[in-house]
Amino acid sequence: MARRRTREQTVFFPWERRRALRFPLLRSRPLIAGLCMAVVLLVLGLRERRHRGIRSTRATLELVGAALDAYRADHEWKCPPSLGILEDEGYLHTAPVDAWGRPLLLSCPGRRHPESYDLISLGPSGDMRTLDRVE
Repeated sequence: MARRRTREQTVFFPWERRRALRFPLLRSRPLIAGLCMAVVLLVLGLRERRHRGIRSTRATLELVGAALDAYRADHEWKCPPSLGILEDEGYLHTAPVDAWGRPLLLSCPGRRHPESYDLISLGPSGDMRTLDRVE
């Protein structure tokens, strides 16, 4: 008697084929989730750093504004020629710079307050033409 040859099975059911395709995706899902989480944390960290700089600059503007008011009260309501004079005469302990290390801008009389002064930081971009100035 002759033996029959056995052939390998070439017919697959749909659920058998799908499982073979899904297996590599199951391994990469934690990697993809980890990368997405890292991107989200990076974006949130950069956003928080920018907001922290803006809050710090607003506090510096308040401090320099109080020193300017004290200087003007002592000098017959005249503005100083520059903000460096406030440090030289003892109204401030350090040079007035914003959170990004750029000097503050003083315009006297101001555009917004013609009877007073305008004190401006150029913001994170450092460009006067952008809308991220801190006033």
